[in-house]
Amino acid sequence: SYRFGDGLDSISMTESLRNAQINHGMGNFNLTEDDLVVEDSQFKAQMSTVLMIDISHSMILYGEDRITPAKKVAMALAELITTRYPKDTLDIIVFGNDAWPIKIADLPYLKVGPYHTNTVAGLQLAMDILRRKRNTNKQIFMITDGKPSCLRLKDGTYYKNSNGLDEYIVEKCYTMAAQARRLHIPITTFMIANDPYLQRFVDQFTEANQGKAFFTGLQGLGEMIFTDYEANRKKRLK
Repeated sequence: SYRFGDGLDSISMTESLRNAQINHGMGNFNLTEDDLVVEDSQFKAQMSTVLMIDISHSMILYGEDRITPAKKVAMALAELITTRYPKDTLDIIVFGNDAWPIKIADLPYLKVGPYHTNTVAGLQLAMDILRRKRNTNKQIFMITDGKPSCLRLKDGTYYKNSNGLDEYIVEKCYTMAAQARRLHIPITTFMIANDPYLQRFVDQFTEANQGKAFFTGLQGLGEMIFTDYEANRKKRLK
């Protein structure tokens, strides 16, 4: 229903005129404020999201289980979308040495592997998925705790370097971030690590994409993801 303060451009004239006909009849047509309704823009602003989950070996290093909270957040986000925003889409991909999609039903059984972190492969797959979506609003959420340390070369072999930030790998990540920006796909990175050099990488990655980054511990991960998802639905990302 229309309420004082709603913009005139948000009034649905078709529905309002129909209400007037029902309420007052055709013989003595009259359009009153009680007949007016506004478009539910939030409901119509459909969102396509790809959630990337890092399953490299570092997600269970140092005696800290980081993969279980990530899985729980993914399942909760899927529940939120399917129940509250059924027209939205959520695709989940995991990335280690390579990247591949998984079903929501497979989340409880997801395990970390003896992998490096091929962030580029994850971003490539995420963008390929989103290119096929018809929704205007698209976004990538990436949960990771480690530095990018792996690339798959054109000949099928892997280039790996776990010592610090490899400039070759990092530059490929920045290129992917800029490519996503050109496609109007913002990337929100949830970094569950606090190493200063990794934070600098995430800051530069975020700048290249014009996205967002959250440096969070495991306790605040879910709240930040849900808050950001709700906030993004209230604005047009393109």
